[in-house]
Amino acid sequence: MRLKRYLTALLAAAALLAQSCIKNDIPYPEVEINITGVEGRGFTVASIDVTTRTVTLSLEEQTDMGAVEIDKVTLGVVSHSTSLTNEELLAQVRSSRELTGTFDLRTPLYVTLSLYQSFEWSIVAEQNIERRFSVAGQIGASQFDVPNRTVVANVPQGTDLSALQVNELKLGPADITTYSPTLEELSGTSFETVRFVDVTCFGQTERWILHVVPVDVTVMLTQVDAWSKVIWLYGAGVEGRKMGFRYRVKGSEEWLEVPDVEVDGGSFKARLKAEAETDYEVVAYADDDLSEPRSVRTEATWTLPNGGFEEWTAPDLNITPKRKYWLPYLLDDGTPFWDTGNKGSTTLSESDNISIPENDPRPGSTGTRSAHLTSKWVVLKFAAGNLFTGEYFATKGTNGVVGFGRPCGYRPTALHGWVKFKGGKINRVGSVPVGVDIQQGVTDDNGIIYIALGTWTPEKYGVWVDYITRDFYGTNDVPIAVYTGDKSSFFNAQGPDVVGYGEKVMVENIDEWTEFTIPIEYTSTDRVPTHILIVCSSSRWGDYFTGCDKSELWVDDFELIYD
Repeated sequence: MRLKRYLTALLAAAALLAQSCIKNDIPYPEVEINITGVEGRGFTVASIDVTTRTVTLSLEEQTDMGAVEIDKVTLGVVSHSTSLTNEELLAQVRSSRELTGTFDLRTPLYVTLSLYQSFEWSIVAEQNIERRFSVAGQIGASQFDVPNRTVVANVPQGTDLSALQVNELKLGPADITTYSPTLEELSGTSFETVRFVDVTCFGQTERWILHVVPVDVTVMLTQVDAWSKVIWLYGAGVEGRKMGFRYRVKGSEEWLEVPDVEVDGGSFKARLKAEAETDYEVVAYADDDLSEPRSVRTEATWTLPNGGFEEWTAPDLNITPKRKYWLPYLLDDGTPFWDTGNKGSTTLSESDNISIPENDPRPGSTGTRSAHLTSKWVVLKFAAGNLFTGEYFATKGTNGVVGFGRPCGYRPTALHGWVKFKGGKINRVGSVPVGVDIQQGVTDDNGIIYIALGTWTPEKYGVWVDYITRDFYGTNDVPIAVYTGDKSSFFNAQGPDVVGYGEKVMVENIDEWTEFTIPIEYTSTDRVPTHILIVCSSSRWGDYFTGCDKSELWVDDFELIYD
């Protein structure tokens, strides 16, 4: 009996050991889950970073960061390792917490999204509150140290601080913030030592420090940013005095007045027209007082390669039977600058080139060609005619991976060129961008040309398209990768690394060649871009596979303006 029990136990142990040695060689499908949109009240989505899996919300000034209302969170999936549709995959996604409701975003909101694998996402909030504090006779604008709740105002040496007039006090959201003491109670009192103000809103009270500091200067040249043909000047002086700037080419004796100075209290600024690659001296003044002069050198200018769209090549696609596709550059002429989606659209037919050269230059052009972009129904999907600075990376099924951007460290002020456009009613709808109302057969298709300059990197803006083969797209020369199967990878003109942006939307037909200039709006004058992005599309929403399959766009003679 004892031997029987021993043999039974031994057999059970052997069976358990055998089971533990069985290896499951069937891999789970690899599916990435992204947050592609967040909707609610009192905020906008500032950015969605799929690399760090972070959604940043920009709160309106009067939104309580401790009680942010989120009504909807949209998810997206990226996968090539399963036969299930995106809709079927999304139906199986599990979230570690409810994503709608009221949330305290003074700390990040963390969530785990799971389907075969788990992905950690965070939703964070930022809030820019316009703060103001100024006193009589102040030099320039006050400096705010928000984390330490301190504000410093400079006044000229010798200013009587025993009864100082306070002109402005705003340290919290407008209309819903109370102060103790109030502006009226502070004005006319002593600032010989620091003053404290209790600032209350959303049921929370913060104590701020007000510091008025006498300095031995009355005017300062606070910032000078020299571009190619523009110098941006910023100064600080005593409010109420006559303030401005003077300049001269280095080596000259005569100082010249800078025109069109904008004055705001004790701060003033101007935009000086200049010549490229030239040395200048600049100085700020307030009445008879002068700042220390500063020497600057303007940058060079740079010309867009193949901006007249004269150079094209038609090689064979590397498939059988051979098919030619048009490229907007010469194959033996070094690094290309422009590209199109032709390599993807011509997979089944040579007639599906969506961007081609045409012997139709704009009037007065020294060239003989222009670029002709046509939207078509291609390979079971809508394809917009396109032309862009970058590189067409790859075709994945019926989706494409498009690389945006080319190296550029210059700061043009506008894009100039010539355009024709012929549109129609939208008859192909793949999906619709958030906030855009599109009705098939009713809404007009638009053409678009846009230019952006930024500091993008492949580490932040590249994409992994297939997690089985580990296909990564994005390079130092072409840092932005857009995968048309993943909306979270689409270019965001309001992204944090955009330095400058401008666009022209064609909402009506343009039958004859028409000249245009797109001004570039910069986020600041001191940021220097690393790359340039120019995109032309015969269908504005083509990246969503939406548009009219007969829309056409012609472009010619693009050039960068610097003055």
